[in-house]
Amino acid sequence: MTVEAIAKRLVELCREGKYEEAQRELYAEDAQSIEPDGLPPGALGNVKGLKAIYEKTHQFQAAVEQVHGGHVSDPVVAGNWFSCEMTLDVTMKGRGRVVMSEICVYHVRDGKVDREQFFYDMG
Repeated sequence: MTVEAIAKRLVELCREGKYEEAQRELYAEDAQSIEPDGLPPGALGNVKGLKAIYEKTHQFQAAVEQVHGGHVSDPVVAGNWFSCEMTLDVTMKGRGRVVMSEICVYHVRDGKVDREQFFYDMG
């Protein structure tokens, strides 16, 4: 699979809310997931390995009370990298309704995503 094909497939699955399916299909076993520095205590942080990424996804989904909407932009591809913008309008357990917006950057090695990194403002 080319980087462009992986990018399009990941966006397609994320638009359908199928995050774990995207990870299972497109990610390398040793993939890493990186969050911004300075996360508050208890926040989901950096992890390495597909199993840890699944768990991180499960923890986030368990913290969501209701999904009101969201958006995933078309991907932008450059070499072995691609990025997209994701916005999620959710009610979080104990936090109320929030709109999360982030830039997601992915690296592809040997036909699999081996790195995802998220950029967003905290607060």
